[in-house]
Order: sequence, then C-alpha cells, then structure tokens
Amino acid sequence: MTLPPSTKTDVASVRTEFVGGVRAELPILLGVLPFGLIYGVLAHSTGIPDLLALAMSSVMFAGSAQIVATQLISGGAPAMVFILTIAVVNVRHMLYSASVAPYVKPLSPPWRIVLAYLLTDEAYAVTIAHYTKSDGAPTQSPYRHWYFFGAGLALWTTWQVSSGLGIWLGAQIPSRWALDFTLPLTFIALVVPTLKDRPAVAAAIAAGGVAIMANGLPYKLGLILAAFVGICVGLWLETRQKRPVISVTKPEGLQ
Repeated sequence: MTLPPSTKTDVASVRTEFVGGVRAELPILLGVLPFGLIYGVLAHSTGIPDLLALAMSSVMFAGSAQIVATQLISGGAPAMVFILTIAVVNVRHMLYSASVAPYVKPLSPPWRIVLAYLLTDEAYAVTIAHYTKSDGAPTQSPYRHWYFFGAGLALWTTWQVSSGLGIWLGAQIPSRWALDFTLPLTFIALVVPTLKDRPAVAAAIAAGGVAIMANGLPYKLGLILAAFVGICVGLWLETRQKRPVISVTKPEGLQ
C-alpha cells in the first residue's frame, strides 16, 4: 500500500520535527542525568518511600522543586507551606508558558495539556530557540509542536530513568552516610553559572544571607523569605540599571 504524496510529506515533516527536538535536547541531558541521580539518592536517604519518590518524578516533574520537597517532607512541613514553597520555586514556569503561548495557541486542548506538562527549563530553552528565527520572526511549520514534544519527551524519559536509578542506588548506600550535604552543593552548581551580572550576584548574596539568618524559622519558612528578598533585590537593581540617564548640557555662551 502506497501513501498519498501529501501523507508522506506530513509523516516526514512530523518525524523531522520530533527527531530535531530530541537531538537538540541530547547535550542538555548530560547534566540532567546526574541531577536525577542526586534527587533519587536524597529522596531515599530522607526516608521517603521509594514508590512515592518515583511518583514525584512523574507527577511533579520538576527537579529543583522535588529536591526542596524532599526536605520539606522530611521536616514534617504542613501542606500549606509545602504548596506555597513549591509554587515559589516553580513560578518561573509562568514566564515560560507566556512565552510559548502564541505558538501553541492554535493546537487542540489535549496537545496544549501535554506540552504544558512537558514544559521545563531545558525543554523551553531549545524549543523557543527553534520557534524563532535569528531575526525573531516565528517559524511557520505546522508541525513545530512535534519539536517541542520530542524535546520534552526526551527530557521526561531521562528524568524518570535517572531518578529511578538514584532511588535504587540510595537503597544500596548505608543509612549512616549523611547525604544532605549534596543538596546545597547541587543548588550551588545550578546557581553559579547564572551569576553573570550585578543584579544576579546581589540577589544571590541577599537570598543567601537571609536564608542563613532565617534558618531557625519553622517549616523551612526561611526559604520562602530568602527567595522573596532575593527577587526584590534583583528586580530593584535591574530596574536601576535600565533607568535612562538624562544628561544636561549648558547652552553655548553660558558659564
């Protein structure tokens, strides 16, 4: 049976977009793999049941939020604090969704739901670069959402496998080995590469200082306070940098 030419073209275009998304995501997956391993080991070491820890990778599908969640669960934080903290950690996804919304708006609701679930930092980075040309004009391929799907699915699969492997490795590590120190090291590794300007550095220093001073607050509330202070400091300095400088020159002849 031979497919009509138009159908062959559609299948080829879908395959091209999907494979392109997977390939674009591959270099990033090299960093996702150890991150998933660390989450799995931490989740097991803090006493979270293995099935629950694995379910978090599927339901939450957010590395930094999952690591914070393990600490909140082990500390017995109330549900409201848990929800609020995770919301603060993941608030950046609102910006991602607003950015890709014009490109996915024509899709059907099921497609938008799937892509919203797969929207992560890494998937967004490669997808938005593909969606826009170098001059900023949107691409016009009707199958570009398959690129998004390929990138997101590649990341999702890697995260499930790496976190599951980390949970298994955690079961092999003696419980007397304290692994909590890997949490701050992980976040330091994530934050340091992003400190490229004065507002970012100031925000990190302010948040870090508040986190240390507020460490004694119950239910990890110091984390929320530190995040709020860091965001305020960063936004304030960034606004000052972007404020136009008005220069006044004296007319000729005036002393």
